[in-house]
Amino acid sequence: MKMLVSVRSVEEALLAASGGADFIDLKEPSGGALGGLPTTTIRAIVEALRQQGCGLPVSATIGDVPMHEADRIAACVDAVGACGVDYVKVGIERAPQAVAVLDMLAGSGWPIVPVFIADHGLDAAHVAHACTLGFPGLMADTADKHAGSLFDAVSAADLQRFVVTVRAAGKMVGLAGALRLEHLQMLAALKPDFAGFRTAVCVGDRTSALDPQRLQALAALLHGRAVAEAG
Repeated sequence: MKMLVSVRSVEEALLAASGGADFIDLKEPSGGALGGLPTTTIRAIVEALRQQGCGLPVSATIGDVPMHEADRIAACVDAVGACGVDYVKVGIERAPQAVAVLDMLAGSGWPIVPVFIADHGLDAAHVAHACTLGFPGLMADTADKHAGSLFDAVSAADLQRFVVTVRAAGKMVGLAGALRLEHLQMLAALKPDFAGFRTAVCVGDRTSALDPQRLQALAALLHGRAVAEAG
């Protein structure tokens, strides 16, 4: 299981890259679950990472855009995709417009990772539909980080079904949502390809600065577990 770390600046991105992250995820934690950064900041982070010779995959969110604003979603996707990131993350709410948005995203020409917002559970039909489209990966996450973790919002059985369904479609599968050290055992049982972290590697809450020691400790646990599983 690989570690995705969400960052908001060049300094945090470089810290995450040197601290053991496997994916660098660009977002503004104070702007919501998938708070978007200015495109100038996204470009600056991508450029800084590449100048440092960092070859880690980089994703960026488009911000929390409602499903009924499809035109705005498309415009944000184009703006973020043009910044040179490897993946563009788009939140998918449990809403009637979700299927139409997924279809639009699949035809956008950008490498999209739909992020299913799971505060009210996962819609199996929406997930199954996304699996028929050309996305490189799918994620499950939560919007309200103060209401508990992903494991409080979704049952272990439903999360297992999500992981199995996405992997059976030949796509990467990721889990996120206020994940902490105490969730590592449950994550290991589900075996997603990657898990996303912010709060667990910060000095305080998710809007505070990254903590190098927490970052390195989490990386050691995840990578050590991966080695043990592989052996």
